[in-house]
Amino acid sequence: MDFKTKFTAIRHYSTHKQSPKEIGSLERVFESDRGRILNSAAVRRLQQKTQVFPLERNAAVRSRLTHSIEVMQVGRYITRTIFDLLSSKQKDEFGLTGLERIFETVVEMSCLLHDVGNPPFGHFGEDTIQEWFSDNIDNLAQKAQVTLSESQRRDICHFEGNAQAIRIIHSLQQLNLTFTQIAGVLKYTRVASEPKPADNYLAKKPGYYLSETSLINDIQTQLDIQPGCRHPVAYIMEAADDIAYCIADIEDAVDKGIMSLPVVSEKLKQHYRKIAVEFSIDADVIDEHIDRALLKAQKNKIVASSTYFISLRVGLQTLMVTHAANRFIDNIQACYHGNFNEALLEDKSLAHAVSKTLKEVALEYAFSHPEVENSELQGHHIISSLLNKYARLLTLTEEKFATLFDGKTSHAVEKRLLNKLAKKHVNAYKLASAAHPEHEFYYRCRMIQDNISGMTDDFAYDEYRALYVAN
Repeated sequence: MDFKTKFTAIRHYSTHKQSPKEIGSLERVFESDRGRILNSAAVRRLQQKTQVFPLERNAAVRSRLTHSIEVMQVGRYITRTIFDLLSSKQKDEFGLTGLERIFETVVEMSCLLHDVGNPPFGHFGEDTIQEWFSDNIDNLAQKAQVTLSESQRRDICHFEGNAQAIRIIHSLQQLNLTFTQIAGVLKYTRVASEPKPADNYLAKKPGYYLSETSLINDIQTQLDIQPGCRHPVAYIMEAADDIAYCIADIEDAVDKGIMSLPVVSEKLKQHYRKIAVEFSIDADVIDEHIDRALLKAQKNKIVASSTYFISLRVGLQTLMVTHAANRFIDNIQACYHGNFNEALLEDKSLAHAVSKTLKEVALEYAFSHPEVENSELQGHHIISSLLNKYARLLTLTEEKFATLFDGKTSHAVEKRLLNKLAKKHVNAYKLASAAHPEHEFYYRCRMIQDNISGMTDDFAYDEYRALYVAN
């Protein structure tokens, strides 16, 4: 087991067939990945995409970008804790000596990229796209006079933010990241065209689409990752996301006046005690962390809420980070091979109980708040309406759709709708359909999904108003 084999400098669009073995050369390659990511439009768009509260005007409430930066910091924390806990002998044995900076960079950038595929209005937007295509794909294919394979149909109807992230990174933005960096973002190992298997955590959601299959095959070959397995960095990215959002969502609810600090404290204790009984662990262990945080907040007359959550993070995040790091080390061989079929924080441990407690309180008191649900319903209507409008591009036969590009079309409305699509999405469609003309309609559906899912919350709202609301 040599972790260096999982960190290659090779890129998809590259003439270099060999990865440099010198640590310094490898570091420069992954620093280049960092620059490509930080300067990408996909990351910038996260600043106007929902975390919990859609179309939020309060800049202090988290967007996908601020959430991703916080995940990045937790990922760095877990990585440093892993290296601190490993002895020099273990680092040599596992091939980790000298890899700390590279490992940390790849984890941080995987964390920053993990949500770039999320559509407007968060997971509710994701569900809306899935629902719309499931309800309409057969009728659209019939009107377009095409026959979709069952694999293509499943692939199109199972839109997923994680799979869309891989598509954005590679096919749409063409960031040309190293295979290692892309693999760090690949959270789930199943292609969207495959049915969901029973009892397989790593494949519980689609991780990529048919359109990116050749990329995934190249990654598996270059990094010696077996089908159905992950890159070891993906375990850390996933844990960092779980740790970051479970506290942050509650903090946003408090900032918006949905919950008070005393209510938060009491609800956390109530939920934890119930979970502690379920997991057969100490039922009072987090009380001191909560009481300390509340006491500090009560003493602070200026930023009580901020003080409360800083204190809570220091206590609870440290506990969860340390557990995630130890669990990675305890299962390091399985994590290296990518066949450890669990999340690092899901083992009925104290850290698991804390994480589950925070998620349950956030779900009950933040995600289920009327303001959030009303905004999600609004988002459902906006996305469904936009898809209904752009569906006209999916009802044309391949021959009629081709006339939209040559200026000889009689379909004036469809031509104007095509002109509204982002050029990169149209260019990606042209490239893919030219290479695989027998799958033209599949790539046309991808183009529409790319366009709708790539919108920010504000842009989707503005597009809806432009197309449906009279001035």
